[in-house]
Amino acid sequence: MAARGFPYTDLKDFLAALEREGELRRVGVPVDPTLEISEIVTRTVRADGPALLFEQPTRGEMPLAINLFGTEKRTAMALGVESLDEIGNRIGEMLKPELPVGFSGMMGGLGKVMQLKSMPPKKVKTAPCQQVVYRGDDVDLNRLPGLQVWPGDGGIFHNFGLTHTKHPETGKRNLGLYRLQQHSHNTLGMHWQIHKNSTAHHAVAERLGQRLPVAIAIGCDPVVSYASSAPLPADIDEYLFAGFLRGERVEMVDCLTVPLQVPAHAQVVLEGYLEPGERLPEGPFGDHTGFYTPVEPFPVLHVEAMTMQRNPVYHSIVTSKPPQEDHGLGKATERIFAPLLRFLIPDIVDYDLPAAGVFHNCAIVSIRKRYPKHAQKVMNAIWGAHMMSLTKLIVIVDEDCDVHDYREVAFRAFGNVDYARDLLLTEGPVDHLDHSSYQQFWGGKAGIDATRKLPEEGYHRGWPEEMTMAPEVVSLVDKRWKEYGI
Repeated sequence: MAARGFPYTDLKDFLAALEREGELRRVGVPVDPTLEISEIVTRTVRADGPALLFEQPTRGEMPLAINLFGTEKRTAMALGVESLDEIGNRIGEMLKPELPVGFSGMMGGLGKVMQLKSMPPKKVKTAPCQQVVYRGDDVDLNRLPGLQVWPGDGGIFHNFGLTHTKHPETGKRNLGLYRLQQHSHNTLGMHWQIHKNSTAHHAVAERLGQRLPVAIAIGCDPVVSYASSAPLPADIDEYLFAGFLRGERVEMVDCLTVPLQVPAHAQVVLEGYLEPGERLPEGPFGDHTGFYTPVEPFPVLHVEAMTMQRNPVYHSIVTSKPPQEDHGLGKATERIFAPLLRFLIPDIVDYDLPAAGVFHNCAIVSIRKRYPKHAQKVMNAIWGAHMMSLTKLIVIVDEDCDVHDYREVAFRAFGNVDYARDLLLTEGPVDHLDHSSYQQFWGGKAGIDATRKLPEEGYHRGWPEEMTMAPEVVSLVDKRWKEYGI
């Protein structure tokens, strides 16, 4: 069931919907974007509090919206569903390989085709994001209420800028969500990580000795904002995916100074280029790992044009160790991509990416175990599945274990494991931001087989029966519970 008013035209439309549902609070007093907003947001997130609209940040010329995805409820609302699993189910239906049967099957197949036809973005000639235009010397990033989130941060950062690039040779577009350090009134540090597609685009441009055009959209509608964070395969356009989620095409407009397109209803757009070979120190930055990432050299964006809506709203996010707002985004990815992961690895029944593992450090996976070392087969398949390759710890449990019940998972992982036999150790890629690996970009990984062990796996003691109460007793106590006065 779609949320009322979905799909949202732009960020302001979504904020209005949140306010109608009691999910938004306005902060009308002046608040400092250096540290003060961060502390307010962190306390609000940890209390499962509302989205916030700071109407008078003491830096910049516009209100600041934050914590929009801080709960699963708001994330589902952002994507127009009652439950995030609804989107995963839609994807699962489209992945089914069987042919339509009968008239109803043909109509169902036609419906899927119509869904697909709604995906491609739609080009428009004029757009709200270009109502106000600053060029050249008039560009000033200080118009934006960028945040300093933690005391040790290297300066002001813009944390929800949707970065657009194109492959210099193929023209293939990429949309990514990367932090942006403000170096000056018209330059930004581009912290795109080694595993990201934009990094590959930049490498090709440098090999060719060319500038790389870049456009950054801030304050997009919530579906486009989510799509920028989704771990899509390289051959799937993020705007096709956003169109699928919205159920209608995303309107795009040509930039004024670079050969790129951006969402027509973005609040703010920054246009510019990277000089080949140019780097500046970027960081430190307090990241979702809970630690400061160190200073490293990253490319520099020279902003030549800055366009925006009249009376724009700036969008940002706070990063820290969990819990934090990105939990909502990560949980959406987990549920939306569950059918795709099961399609790639049919052995999987369900999986969970714990927020405490910042979504790529740990995966809990249930399987319907059918043969010896089945768990180890699934571990290796996960480490070979796109961005799941960055997962450091995989815990495999039987299908009767609820992967979202961490107590039950811990019971299995602590008690069902002989670590001399059931622990798989290997090495492979890790996240760019991982501070624990002894060298950057790769490190050790572990898989824990917490399933029931088979005789064929060398377990000859006879796996014991787990204790469960007789169903008739459970039913009796349910009926009499009020009588007990407990």
